[in-house]
Amino acid sequence: MRKSLCLLPLTFGTFGLGLTEYVMMGILPDVAKTLNCSIPLAGNFISLYALGVVFGSIILTIIGRNKPLKQVLIVLVSIMLIANLLLAFAPNYLTFCTLRFIAGLPHGAFFGIGAIAAGKLCEKGKTNQAVATMVSGMTVANLVGIPFGTFLSHNISWRLTFLIIGLFTSITLYSIFKLIPNLKPLPDTGFRGQFKIFKSLAPWILIGAVIMGNGGIFCMYSYINPLLVNVSGISPKFISLMMVLSGAGMCVGNFLGGKFSDKYSPSSFAAFTQFFGFLALISMFFFTKNPYAAVVLMFLSTGCLFAVSAPQQVLLIENSKGGEILGASCSQISFNLGNALGAYVGAIPISMGYTYNYTALYGSAFAFVGFLLLFYFHNRYKNRG
Repeated sequence: MRKSLCLLPLTFGTFGLGLTEYVMMGILPDVAKTLNCSIPLAGNFISLYALGVVFGSIILTIIGRNKPLKQVLIVLVSIMLIANLLLAFAPNYLTFCTLRFIAGLPHGAFFGIGAIAAGKLCEKGKTNQAVATMVSGMTVANLVGIPFGTFLSHNISWRLTFLIIGLFTSITLYSIFKLIPNLKPLPDTGFRGQFKIFKSLAPWILIGAVIMGNGGIFCMYSYINPLLVNVSGISPKFISLMMVLSGAGMCVGNFLGGKFSDKYSPSSFAAFTQFFGFLALISMFFFTKNPYAAVVLMFLSTGCLFAVSAPQQVLLIENSKGGEILGASCSQISFNLGNALGAYVGAIPISMGYTYNYTALYGSAFAFVGFLLLFYFHNRYKNRG
């Protein structure tokens, strides 16, 4: 069987996870209205998913550490399937909250175990491209899946959105059975052995880099809608198109990240890209009043966001010997923590009365710290892996 086909179920999986996590932003008012809760209270649907990612990354990773990788992937996707189908029929607020937490449980573990499986299924020397292929599912979800899911929610019902995600997840489950070969479990280092990776400085540097880098971009991106409308002067009717363009930036960045990380090195490429992301945010602060410049810089920022995804995931695996699954899962924990931190910090200048382009200025400080961490990592650990 062609190796590219073996990666297809992993791509399907991240597409489904991307839809489940991010479509909530677009359908939040619709869900809140149906379940008779306020918009701020409905914000817990996003937070509880992120909380599920953190808990699931640790708990499910530890439970599945000595199991065959294919078997663990089947269990994780089964949880995704059941949670999304039940979300489509959730009768009230508390039930929906509980199911959102459950839906988040397999997220980090799937990315972690999926990245390791992708490395085993790809040709030698193309690990970063294989992981980027897996991650591309999430970028495509941002490009086309989430706008379509939001359209269904606005025009028919948000319940149909989750029902379709659940049905697609069933296709993912079937493809794992058919296309992924049996993969042996990683050597079992025991419960404590999984956590020995944190005695080393390298994983902590990478975790910090993911949090700061993601946080920097999300300082700006969390408020991209009012930024483009109120500062750049773009008409609200074009915002959906802007979101498609930002999703395209994610797709392009993810592809280039996998390709150039294999050609050069993941640490050098990640550091370079993070610095470029810092420059894009600084430029966003100064030039966002020009709508054309704002759109280009948004595209570059979201491109940088996903260009570092695959190399950082691979670096965490390479620097987590004995606890590779937990190390890889920490990438998604850090990603979600960065998202939450960015949204929180980005709100500070807005609450102080500054214009929305100041979110990019605050974000640039975080992005620069992310660059410094990756630059230090590259110079200290560049010969690893």
